[in-house]
Amino acid sequence: MPRLVSSVVSCLAVAALAGAFAGSAALAAEKTMNDQQVSQLFASTCGFCHQKGGRMAGKGPKLAGTTRSDAFIVNRIKEGKEGAMPSFDGALSNSQIKGILHYIRNLKSE
Repeated sequence: MPRLVSSVVSCLAVAALAGAFAGSAALAAEKTMNDQQVSQLFASTCGFCHQKGGRMAGKGPKLAGTTRSDAFIVNRIKEGKEGAMPSFDGALSNSQIKGILHYIRNLKSE
């Protein structure tokens, strides 16, 4: 029985270290994501439906100048809208979603 307890404790310690490493790696990734990377992320993830980088309506609405709240936008990205927009929860990290929100807030209409 002590061997089993030792194995469980070892597994938990390894899992904790792995989680700490993943968290610090994600934090490092958050700090290095620049405007160009966010722009490319938006283009590859959102650009098919939100035309001209979100400056024009396509399959999805124009995002430049939106009056929706930050919370609404973040929720819509995470949860999607049935029949209209897929959920990106799990596909995008919180830092990527914050980057996309920042991108949307700084869009200028053409």
